Amino acid sequence: MTPRSMTGYARVRRLAEDREIAISAKSVNHRGLDLHFRMPPELDPFENALRNAVKRRVLRGHVQIQVRVTGPRTQTPVTVNQGFVEAYIMAFRRTAAVHGFQGDPDLNAAFQVSGVFETSEQEPDPGLERMLVAVLEDTLDLLDQFREREGGEIAGDMRARNTTVLQCARQMENIRSRAVPEFQARLTAKLDELLGRAAIDPQRLAQEVALLVERSDISEELTRLKVHAVQLDDLLAAGGEVGKKLDFLLQEMQRETNTILSKSTAGGEHGLEIGELALTAKAEIEKIREQGLNLE
Repeated sequence: MTPRSMTGYARVRRLAEDREIAISAKSVNHRGLDLHFRMPPELDPFENALRNAVKRRVLRGHVQIQVRVTGPRTQTPVTVNQGFVEAYIMAFRRTAAVHGFQGDPDLNAAFQVSGVFETSEQEPDPGLERMLVAVLEDTLDLLDQFREREGGEIAGDMRARNTTVLQCARQMENIRSRAVPEFQARLTAKLDELLGRAAIDPQRLAQEVALLVERSDISEELTRLKVHAVQLDDLLAAGGEVGKKLDFLLQEMQRETNTILSKSTAGGEHGLEIGELALTAKAEIEKIREQGLNLE
């Protein structure tokens, strides 16, 4: 299953009986599901059915759905409030007579007065609801194709960068495995230089080496970093809603590389090599995290 991007656009138009239904869907990044509808008031009774259809398909993102229906049946019946108009005309003539004005009432002016027109409420048409949901489902199919295509490209880039992180971790592990005997040799040479021919206490030497190794030991951090990198690949392979899980996992990977960087300062030349590799891994993890923010 391919991870889906939260960014996408789709539009579908369908002819249904004497109506034309056009629905568009646009989605962008968002921490949760933020759903908005734009459609004429006469379609308001169908919003819940449309909203539920989207929720079944989209898990995260700011999603805007625009619905347009044209056709004779979509016109809201409008009638003129005859009693209101007659009262308006009588009031006009009575006022004109009292004040000595001449002229006839202006029908255009009367139609501007609030309350002249009345709309009759109609029961929601179940057939129209079914057609709207069907067209929306087709629109969401296209939206998913768009999001899966983009999600696949993002996941591919993330996997490539994750491979670099794993390579850096293995290289750091190799450097660390060579470090302990070299630490001991370097410390012995330094003590030889300071003490000349004086005997060196093996126990004291072992303690110094152990202290140096402990300060720069990154074995646990490297183990966790590799485990997290494997988990990242598994998440991307599983697909579905991966965005939040990836964000947490990448925070852990950043924490491990930060610890490795801080410990590398005690490792001499080997520490410098490890520090460079940790910086490379850290940069790749940050880029993976930025890409992960686009996934559902």
